[in-house]
Amino acid sequence: MKCQKCDKPATFHITELTDGNPQELHLCEEHARQYLSQSSASQLESGNVAAVLAQQMAQHMAVGQTAEELARLDRQVCPVCGISFYDFRSQGRLGCPHDYRCFEQQLNALILNIHGETEHIGKVPKSGAQASKQRTQLIQLRREMKEAITEENYERAGQLRDTIQRIEQGDDPSKTPD
Repeated sequence: MKCQKCDKPATFHITELTDGNPQELHLCEEHARQYLSQSSASQLESGNVAAVLAQQMAQHMAVGQTAEELARLDRQVCPVCGISFYDFRSQGRLGCPHDYRCFEQQLNALILNIHGETEHIGKVPKSGAQASKQRTQLIQLRREMKEAITEENYERAGQLRDTIQRIEQGDDPSKTPD
């Protein structure tokens, strides 16, 4: 997602409540600093100097720490599907079910912000757990096959392809063809 004021990536997502209506702002670090300092200046005019100074100090510390933290998180990669947290933030999609564990801390905050809860309440498909394991296994096997092809290990890539096909057809992947 791009900054609303320039073409840089938006690294700060601010929700303002104006007359009870939420307004979302997506800003790069530079414009977030400007926005935060402008909102502090408007509070300064209203006369609450101590509150403004405390808030401004906390915000500037948070902006610097958040930028460093975000850069570190962006480099975090899922060991199963290979998606980075940056890819998730850019595309808005996860690569596999394992990403919920890999990026758990960041996603919990996001899910809590969006849904108000982090626990699912409701119906769950009976085959959900098994199907999820199978999808994760297929993602991992496809990634391994892609790596084998890149390394020109075509024998291993062929074995992985055959295993993937057996899983997709519903056969036991541990069985080898005659």
